[in-house]
Amino acid sequence: MTSARIVDVADESGFARIPACADPRFDHRSCDYWEDAERGSKLLRRLDAAAGPSAPAWPAEKPWASSSDNPFAPPGRPAAFNPFLSGDEPELENPFLPRRSQPRPAFVAESPRKLALLGRGLGIFGTYAKVLLIDDDPAAYAQFGPLSAYPRAMRLRDLYPQLPQMPLPAVITCIATTSDARGGGFARHLIDAVTTDLAARGFSAVEAYPQAGADPDATSGAAPAFWERCGFVRAVADEHYPVYRRELE
Repeated sequence: MTSARIVDVADESGFARIPACADPRFDHRSCDYWEDAERGSKLLRRLDAAAGPSAPAWPAEKPWASSSDNPFAPPGRPAAFNPFLSGDEPELENPFLPRRSQPRPAFVAESPRKLALLGRGLGIFGTYAKVLLIDDDPAAYAQFGPLSAYPRAMRLRDLYPQLPQMPLPAVITCIATTSDARGGGFARHLIDAVTTDLAARGFSAVEAYPQAGADPDATSGAAPAFWERCGFVRAVADEHYPVYRRELE
């Protein structure tokens, strides 16, 4: 009988369970699209282009007619605090989230950058990623967290004043299923676990930002139809970058 279980990515052993992307040209272990407001890119790139500080320059974003057409153009205001990138700054505690007892982890210098990013908020927020295992083999991966941890999500939300501003939602930035596990409902099961966890952490809503028409193997945000099957509703009907939202109980 097939057995399924979900583990949190809280250390190196959990990080090692993150499955490879279905499209071998991508690797969500090193993708920093949502975390890095200035360098992250959704465009195809060689895996070694994101391997470290000596990596080649990132490819330019898709050209847009004007900054107002580009949902990822830098806003005309100072960047918000980002716990992923402010390595020298003390973490700010959110008084509206449940307190966490676990200490902030200390990773050795050789730790993968993605592991360090996922560990930034452990002492305050908790884990930022989950892996679903089938018979102990990785089948699906999800990454999520508070909106403040993902500057691209904050930038996108700024375009849509109709979205509720308070309280701010949690966000799910990545949901991925391995090729062999497709069609088994594992991604939906993982999303249900993530939303249940986020509700227990005090969030009243969670949002996702898929890209309409994107190749399912080449996007971290899945397809709009997937979020509808997961109980999300379309909060913004943008032609290219719709926003899906689910209220949490």
